[in-house]
Amino acid sequence: MNVINKIPGPLLIFMGALSLSFGGLIVKKFEGSTEWQILFWRSLFFTLTVLAFLIITYKKKTISSFYKSGLPGFFGGIVLSFGFCGYVYAMSNTSVANTNFIISLQILFLAIFGYLFLKEKISTITLVSIILAITGVTLMIGNDLRPGNLSGNLAAFTMPISFAVLIMIVRKFPTVDMIPAQFVAGVSSCLIGLSACIYYSHNLMVSPNDIFLGFLAGFFQVGFGFIFITIGARSTPSAMVGVIMLSESVLGPVWAFLFAGERASLFTLIGGAIILFAVLLQFSSLLLSDKKEKNY
Repeated sequence: MNVINKIPGPLLIFMGALSLSFGGLIVKKFEGSTEWQILFWRSLFFTLTVLAFLIITYKKKTISSFYKSGLPGFFGGIVLSFGFCGYVYAMSNTSVANTNFIISLQILFLAIFGYLFLKEKISTITLVSIILAITGVTLMIGNDLRPGNLSGNLAAFTMPISFAVLIMIVRKFPTVDMIPAQFVAGVSSCLIGLSACIYYSHNLMVSPNDIFLGFLAGFFQVGFGFIFITIGARSTPSAMVGVIMLSESVLGPVWAFLFAGERASLFTLIGGAIILFAVLLQFSSLLLSDKKEKNY
């Protein structure tokens, strides 16, 4: 925990985005599992990962960490669980392009929520980065957008909104550890997946391949991803979080090309380059501000 806390917040956000960028690739590799079975196994392994992290960090004080996170942690966890459910449902009921585009709107929700609720001013460089990032996202997946399934498109909106709410809570209470909120989110989404499987008469047991993929998704992708992001967001302005998180949109197609043989279009490459430039612009502004502080 002390080692992670020494890593700069923006870098932790990028590491979290790197982990999350494998989500589309993992979901595509499932063989025959329904969205609710995927949700259950993904959430189960995510919950166990967060619990292990809390036990390693707090040892005998693990239970007290939940008490210290209080109502903000509990509320943040419940809200985030809706985002987890919405993501899996959207990936199964609308196009991947639609889902990624809607999730990318988190950059707007973070900037707007941060300004309205935390009074965080948006710097000129961050504003330019937001405009560049939105342009890049539009180029990347604008040509692939389809009307899709209305329920899937609506479900996808739960992810950027719930993520923005979580970041607002983390920024509002920077001294409170919100990792326990991740555990609440995992348990809640796991119970929702279990309830849906029972309701639709889906067997919880899936193929060994899909259980392994559920482990990869829960442990590596969302497990490490949200732990890094939750810790990094304490010291990173909301709008900057949104810009850096868009690196997920750039890296996702890269993994799809390398491991699934999906070729990226010219628009995807150009859009990805623009988003990457916007992310680098944010890191360069951070380095400049650090140098100024040291000089003073």
